[in-house]
Amino acid sequence: MACRDLTRAEQAAEEIRKSTGNGNVVIRHLDLASVYSVRQFAKDFMDSEDRLDILINNAGVMMCPKWLTEDGFETQLAVNHLGHFLLTNLLLPILKSSAPSRVVTVSSIAHIGGQINFEDLFFSRRPYSSLESYRQSKLANVLFSRELARRLKGSGVSSFCLHPGVIYTDLGRHVYSWFPLLGTLMSLPSLLLMKTPWQGCQTTLYCALTPDLEGRSGCYFSDCAEMETAPEGQDDAVARKLWEESARLVGLKETC
Repeated sequence: MACRDLTRAEQAAEEIRKSTGNGNVVIRHLDLASVYSVRQFAKDFMDSEDRLDILINNAGVMMCPKWLTEDGFETQLAVNHLGHFLLTNLLLPILKSSAPSRVVTVSSIAHIGGQINFEDLFFSRRPYSSLESYRQSKLANVLFSRELARRLKGSGVSSFCLHPGVIYTDLGRHVYSWFPLLGTLMSLPSLLLMKTPWQGCQTTLYCALTPDLEGRSGCYFSDCAEMETAPEGQDDAVARKLWEESARLVGLKETC
């Protein structure tokens, strides 16, 4: 378990140990908003582990205020995409040596209507929109997963992307500050329509564990079934350009 908050991580790990009887649950510090932290985590993992069968890129932030990371990146694109992009690339050697292996990236239906603004990825020259930024980052997840599958074809490493559903978690805490009316709308009837965290992780588990899914590498899933992405999620030229720009931003000289 790669987590930013080690106190909360240990609490979650202990719950897993008790509920499963598996004492071999390890936590390590990882802050996806920091290029240094991602590189340090990857180095420590490669130095201490023999294999990596499944990498689940699950961390995320949603519609937060305009914050910049220590590297000068807008936070939503940094955490939701650039951190996962760098982490996956740094772990590719052990993923390849562990093949067949899988990379599962959690995106969102919010990628629909998203746009990768290469001229101003971090909202430096245009008014910041938390929703536009979130959509851009979730579209980046879809395009990254698609391009990763293309680059890894024949390597034994598969790449999948998914929409987990609308889940009742703390992820939406920033939404209510932008749209106070939503706080009122989130009444009991609305909550009944949202997924629990257990329900929300099922598509992630489907992509991680379903046998013989390798032939669907590069595809997008929702509710444990393959779904078509929005047209903007199928643009291979934009996917390649995003890959190259992401590598430049995080200082990655060699990629797959």
